Amino acid sequence: MREQLIKRVDSGKQSFIPVLVILILFGFRLAANADTLYLKNGRNIEGVITKEDEHNVSLEVNCGIVKFSKEQINSIERSSTEDVQLIRQGWVSEKEALAVKTKEIRQKQALEAKQIQEKQEHEPKQAVLDKQNGQVTVMTMLNKKVQANLVLDTGASCIALSSKIAAILGIDTTIHNDSGVFEMILADGRKVKAKRIILDTVSVQGSEVEKVEAAVLPEQVDSVIAHDGLLGMSFLKNFNFKIDQKSNKLTLERI
Repeated sequence: MREQLIKRVDSGKQSFIPVLVILILFGFRLAANADTLYLKNGRNIEGVITKEDEHNVSLEVNCGIVKFSKEQINSIERSSTEDVQLIRQGWVSEKEALAVKTKEIRQKQALEAKQIQEKQEHEPKQAVLDKQNGQVTVMTMLNKKVQANLVLDTGASCIALSSKIAAILGIDTTIHNDSGVFEMILADGRKVKAKRIILDTVSVQGSEVEKVEAAVLPEQVDSVIAHDGLLGMSFLKNFNFKIDQKSNKLTLERI
């Protein structure tokens, strides 16, 4: 019987402790009474009085300061210095919690936007092809500023650009030494020295790749290469691609 009584007392203590904590916290909150303005229109506003003269009362609330004329106020209930400190501490905590929540929401939104963008990037896109003199060409945007009509060439290891297009891009086409220079074989079998460069962006009608290797061909072969150059595998390797010459479409699906 005595053991059962002890168990009941212990059980009562366990259930009483959380309730006691809640009551203490609630009482703590109630103890922090704010300055309260009772207005003549029947409303009451709580906050901290920051300034008062014979005509006006300025009341600080969590979101800022509100000014009332004495003619609007019926009566004022004032708080203690300790209450003011507790209220301000509460406002600081609320603002910190709001800042954390806002940051979490923005991070979530940024992640969702990134996921949507990645999904859109990986969706297959179609580019229009053109046939000129038996060659398939596609309009290509280089470095987001220069449009070039390039021959679609899956046999070319990288993009090859004419010196004319390179000059429009602002690229120095002069070959000073063997650094960054490699040998290319043209369609007619000739071997020429080309300058290796990296294009910031290459975009084919909505499908874009950054930092793409390319080669600038010497000026003396500009008349030999078709159009503005070749769209080779340094760009195409980033996609699963399908060439439909019947419908003149190039389908690009980001890998």
